[in-house]
Amino acid sequence: MGRRKTNRVILENLEVFDAGAKGKAVAKTEDGRVVFINNAVPGDVVTVQTTKKRKAFYEGTAISVSKFSDKRVAPVCQHFGTCGGCKWQHMGYEHQLFYKEKEVTNNLTRLGHLELPEVSPIIGSAEEYFYRNKMEFSFSNNKWLTLDQIKSDVQIENKNALGFHIPGMWDKILDIEKCHLQRDPSNAIRNFVKIEGQRLEIPFFDTRKQEGMLRTLMLRTTSIGELMVVVQFFEENKKKRETLLDSLLEKFPEITSLQYVINTKGNDTIYDQDVICYKGRDHIFEEMEGLKFKINAKSFYQTNSEQAYELYKVTRDFAGLTGNELVYDLYTGTGTIAQFVARNAKKVIGVESVPDAITAAKANAQLNGIDNVEFLVGDMKNVFNQNFVATYGKADVVITDPPRDGMHKDVVAQLLALAPEKIVYVSCNSATQARDLSILDEIYKVTKVQPVDMFPQTHHVENVVLLEKR
Repeated sequence: MGRRKTNRVILENLEVFDAGAKGKAVAKTEDGRVVFINNAVPGDVVTVQTTKKRKAFYEGTAISVSKFSDKRVAPVCQHFGTCGGCKWQHMGYEHQLFYKEKEVTNNLTRLGHLELPEVSPIIGSAEEYFYRNKMEFSFSNNKWLTLDQIKSDVQIENKNALGFHIPGMWDKILDIEKCHLQRDPSNAIRNFVKIEGQRLEIPFFDTRKQEGMLRTLMLRTTSIGELMVVVQFFEENKKKRETLLDSLLEKFPEITSLQYVINTKGNDTIYDQDVICYKGRDHIFEEMEGLKFKINAKSFYQTNSEQAYELYKVTRDFAGLTGNELVYDLYTGTGTIAQFVARNAKKVIGVESVPDAITAAKANAQLNGIDNVEFLVGDMKNVFNQNFVATYGKADVVITDPPRDGMHKDVVAQLLALAPEKIVYVSCNSATQARDLSILDEIYKVTKVQPVDMFPQTHHVENVVLLEKR
């Protein structure tokens, strides 16, 4: 058999001049071809080993740096570069914010061909680390070995891991000692569960063979100090399970909610599983401006509580409600934005396709004594139509916060038909937001743009746009 031809080449002395989509650094070859680099910082001069070749661009990895950028900082995390999260830890936070804001502006002007007002300076996060309120870790009996471990002659007997999936490898788990994303006692609980699980000789999960007992660990915290721990097992062993959970309670009496799942199916999602409360409540509470939100194991809630508050304040401010408006809140989730703006509106109608989320939204509204909100379950493109408008009335303001894919074209068409005075579009993907805005552009003008950084150390950025009728 002949050797497989490879397109990999070495490109020397490339000057990195930008940070682009998906957090990749950008350089150009002498002949003008763009190179996307996964581990460089704007201002670096690097030698790159390409990993992919396309007609107009290369993708690659910097294998050496001949000049380090002044935008570089030392990563704080020992797992940086191996773990798939926090890809921008090696870039100063003020520069991260600059490139996030630039990406929003570029997407809206280049992809959406939109005429923009002056974009408001991005709202940075007060916390650059330890800002996440939810983390999920996976167990494995065959951990990912780092280059240092492979090169060392030391025989690694213990292959158990509790940590994160290596990017692009569904069966490889990097063992995490300290993660900088969730505040204490997150690291202490994860490390305790790993050590205690081994002491009790509970087998860690084997993804390929689909065997073992310990499967995943979820930790949720709230700004008022409540704490939820959910341990997922692949099989039931009552004695071992109870011993582990009791040990956890003894070590961390501050746990508000301790729950577990026995999940014997092929994948580890718990949304179709029974979550059993072992001790405490089956939920925890988050608070925002006196509003309480009940969060269970399956709830969706913005993962950065402090920045979610900033995002919701911008949304409410852009809506400019006076108390007389009928508001539609599309893709309402658990109704947090709907309830947040309700006191300033006449009525808010929230729509969401996930039944559990709507159940939670109704329960939270009742808990908060809000009686001018109504929540409906349905796939947006099917429910949001002329009948919907005939039933609930013509909205004065529409707030929409769709998933990463943006809004379905039928939803955008219905918005044009409805033609409310204002639309506030909250997005976690300014590229799909730009696509939708370009269609709405025929009768709406973008009058305000406010990027909000929810996820420091990553390339992700939220963006809020106010549309007003031309």
